[in-house]
This record gives sequence, C-alpha cells and structure tokens, in this order.
Amino acid sequence: MAAHLRELAAAEDEQGGRPTLMVLAFEGWNDAGGAASAAVRTLAQAMGAEVVGKVTDEEYYDFQFSRPKVVRSQGHREIVWPSTAILRASPSTGEFDVLFVHGVEPSFRWQAYTAELLTRAAEHQVSAVLLVGALLADVPHTRPIPASFSSENEDLQELLDIDAPTYEGPVGIVGVLAHTAFQAGIPAVSLWAAVPHYVGQAPSPKAQLALIRRLEELLGHPLPTQEIAEDAEAWERGVDELAQEDEEIGDYVKRLEEATDTTNLPEASGEAIAEEFERYLRRRKPPE
Repeated sequence: MAAHLRELAAAEDEQGGRPTLMVLAFEGWNDAGGAASAAVRTLAQAMGAEVVGKVTDEEYYDFQFSRPKVVRSQGHREIVWPSTAILRASPSTGEFDVLFVHGVEPSFRWQAYTAELLTRAAEHQVSAVLLVGALLADVPHTRPIPASFSSENEDLQELLDIDAPTYEGPVGIVGVLAHTAFQAGIPAVSLWAAVPHYVGQAPSPKAQLALIRRLEELLGHPLPTQEIAEDAEAWERGVDELAQEDEEIGDYVKRLEEATDTTNLPEASGEAIAEEFERYLRRRKPPE
C-alpha cells in the first residue's frame, strides 16, 4: 500500500498535492478485544492527527444498544453521544496524508452511513482505503497473533502479495465498507487480527500489537510499541495463569498450540526474521 501511495505521490507531486490514505476501525462486532479500534487510535495519536469532522446523525444508532455516556469535563457534566470521528494527519516526514475514521458500528441505515463516509473520503481526496478489524478465532494466546491482509482489488493483491477475501456469512460495517469502496473504484485493503476466542474480552494488547506491527510494515511509519508490548506480555502471563488453574482450558490451549505449530512449521523461514530486523532498523533510525 505504501508503494502504491508513493506511485500516486509521484503523480500528484506535479499537481502540488499528496495522496491521502483513509484508515478506518469501528467498535463493536468488528472489534474483538477492542484491538482494532485501539490500534487505530494509537496510530492516529502517534501521527499527531487532529479532528476535522464528525458523523453525528442519531438515526444511525440504537441508543439502547450504543448508549450515550455521561462524562465530567472541566468540572461540568456532559453527555457524549455515539458518533464517528474523522481525524487528519499530515506527517512532515511522510509522503502521504492519513485520514482516520473511528467510531461505533452503526445500528441502522448502513447504506446511507457508508455513502456518507465515502462522500467524506471524496471531499478529502482519498486515494486508497485501509479497514482494520479483529475477530474471534480458534488460535492460542501463546503464539503470535495472526494479522493478515486481503483485498478485492486484483492490482493490490499482486502488489502486496495478498489473497482475495473468501469469507461468506454475516458481515459487519468493515466488510460493507471494503466491498462498497471496491465497487466505487477506490483501492481498498482489509487488515484483520485473530483474537483467541476464550479470552476475547477487551483489552487485547497482544492483538493490538500484531495490528500495529502490520500497520508499520504497510505504512513504513515506525510506531511506539514498547508500552503495548509490555502490556501484551503481562496479558499473556495472566492468561497462562488462567490456563494453569483450569485444566479444561489448559488442555484446549495445548490442542490449539499443536494445530498452530503443525500448520506454521513450514513457514518458519528467513522472511519473518528479515521483517523483524527491518523493523528494528527503522526504530533505530536517528531523527533528522
């Protein structure tokens, strides 16, 4: 995706502009363990994104499901209603801008909601879309959390060496937006993390870390991960203790480990080592 945006940057540079990538994540069904929304918030904060708009139409939400919250701000109480925030980052060292979209998955009028977000994308001259999600899966907490890309766009499949999505079944707003963007001719990529279903409650820092590392690779932008990595280690130790105390869970985790190790053994190659080394070098790069 970064290479694709760099190509666009070269083309748009002659017109005095930079391409814009839209990155989206939504709390709710597409956000197991809160990993996707947490990863995107971390990315937006690291890139210094500022709010440039909101989607606040109350007809999108069922307030008995996505309830408003009472918060205290500067000594006053106020009600914060479910909404979708739109933030923009223009990093001085990057070759493209990033438009972040984060909110609660809507309850109603998904087609109108999707159309509104893609209209905002057009207003901000978005060149490509990246959707981030997390799902519950049969994976062990003791192994690296799988985080993979997919796209319906054949050019991006070839460029990123990724597959077309094969899932069939109920879909969330992330899937709807990915497909609608593709139909509208906007290059779109989905990034999903697999969260162990037996510990799927939020927070899930290990899944968040897996997403952030894939976002680093995709965007070529180093992100602060030390604190999240420490949280992930503490989270894993806590789940280890749970598995030791519950024999049934412990046996189940062992079966998942065996299945995962059998599947991944042929892929224990130098490619993963090279990717980790490149990430290490990016972090050591001195500021200019």
